[in-house]
Amino acid sequence: MKKKILKKKKDNSNLNFFKTLLTGLIIIFVFTVLPNSVSFVKNNLKSNEVVVNSSKKNFDEILDKQKKNNKEIKDMIKDRYSWNIFEDIDVFGKDEDDEDPQRLSASTIEELFKDNGYNLDTVKKTKLVNAGNQLTKLPKELKNIESPKIRKKLFIKIVLPLIIEENLKIRFDRKKLFKILNKSNTEKRDKAWLELKFKQYGIKNNDLAKLKIRMDEIPVSLAIAQAAKETGWGSSRFAQEGNALFGQWTWSGEGIKPLDLEKDKKHKVAKFKILKASVRAYQRNLNTHSGYKEFRIERAIQRDNDEKLDSLKLVNFLDKYAETGKEYTEVLKKIINQNNLIDFDDVELLPTSLKMKNLI
Repeated sequence: MKKKILKKKKDNSNLNFFKTLLTGLIIIFVFTVLPNSVSFVKNNLKSNEVVVNSSKKNFDEILDKQKKNNKEIKDMIKDRYSWNIFEDIDVFGKDEDDEDPQRLSASTIEELFKDNGYNLDTVKKTKLVNAGNQLTKLPKELKNIESPKIRKKLFIKIVLPLIIEENLKIRFDRKKLFKILNKSNTEKRDKAWLELKFKQYGIKNNDLAKLKIRMDEIPVSLAIAQAAKETGWGSSRFAQEGNALFGQWTWSGEGIKPLDLEKDKKHKVAKFKILKASVRAYQRNLNTHSGYKEFRIERAIQRDNDEKLDSLKLVNFLDKYAETGKEYTEVLKKIINQNNLIDFDDVELLPTSLKMKNLI
């Protein structure tokens, strides 16, 4: 019994020792470590607040710039799709003024396309082309590629995303137009948008019926065929020096003078900063010039009949595009058929940046 009592007193002594030690450690922590930690946290919070405010300021500036440049496009994209991902998508890439017109070699382009998994067979199967596969200039070596098959494929891969992108912009405009027409009352912002489009499509007296006919896409197969014909699949001087894919003439704007120009003629071939600008000018030409009125009427008839736009029918109404007339349209038909360009008519543009978790 005596031994047990002594053992108990020993255990209590050890417990008191550990309690005293723990109390001392707590006192040291409270008066030394804790103040420094609090100070560290406060300083970091203050630092982070500065960073956050600075980042928010930069973000707001960028967002304001984007809103000014692309607000209409983003609104129309949101109208078309239900995905909540548009702050993370660069659908149309940079604006023209921001483009760097750097010319890459043919081998570099092919390597880039290969790295991106961009080939025409895959495009035909998936019916998608990446918006990021866009170039501002044709490679100089394109005209030196001996194999017609390789040269044609490279040319198509270069112009395809450019054509589809410009068509997509028109499609969004057209969707917005019909949305406005279905409203009982036209809002102020809608009226301003319509005024802009009337001017863009060269329409007087606010003729909505004419705007519906002019504001429409050009079949991809037809655009590729004309670009191929006008540039010799990218080898012409006008395409190489002036990014002119469609051989459009100008009498007042910047252009390149043809070498074999007759004395009584003073036109030039329009010159563009980047390839995309050439595509846009071509579409505007077909959608506004009086010489292509019948082309637009046939396209509207196809739309009214709920038909898919048929380039092989529409091409018959482009005899005024070249001096050779009907012969020119027959050449275009051959290019479309021989190169199976119809396969690209239903290809869609894949945005360059998507957050897949938002698509699930």
